[in-house]
Amino acid sequence: GYHRGLIENALEDHSREQVSGLLLLYSSCILHVVESCSSTIHLIIQDLASLQNQDHSALLQEIKVLVVAHNIPTRLFPDWYVATAASPVTCPQGSTQSQSTAEVVAECFTHLLKLAACIQSLEDDSEDTSESIHTLAPELLIPAETINYLCNAEECASPEDFLRIYLSPSQPALDS
Repeated sequence: GYHRGLIENALEDHSREQVSGLLLLYSSCILHVVESCSSTIHLIIQDLASLQNQDHSALLQEIKVLVVAHNIPTRLFPDWYVATAASPVTCPQGSTQSQSTAEVVAECFTHLLKLAACIQSLEDDSEDTSESIHTLAPELLIPAETINYLCNAEECASPEDFLRIYLSPSQPALDS
């Protein structure tokens, strides 16, 4: 419900473009992929930052912004989808600990590309995609351990840290 309201609020301003993406719900974490214009993404990150500042009773905690990219030529997801990982998706024991954060993020993107291709093929087959996405093959889903690893990675910024960096002017040294 929170994410649905967040997307609806972002769409209220008709000057913003449509939001597409994916919300993966796991038993202990959430992965949220948002595709939209930068002002809508900025609005969503602001809302997540204010949510995280509530305290330990906040709906979502340990929120991280992995990547914000601009000028993407095409979208991965044709619409907005929600999927629930019914059973825990696991990865081989200790596989994320031996990788760098950049490698784990790249692994997430690989899973997302496969997942997007699967969803696109469901759309092309003109099945009811909203129903089919709930029965996705577990190998397409990002392992929960991978998401937990990224939530604890120091390299990944919280929404508040991301906004502070994003909104601060660059100040190059005068002698550079």
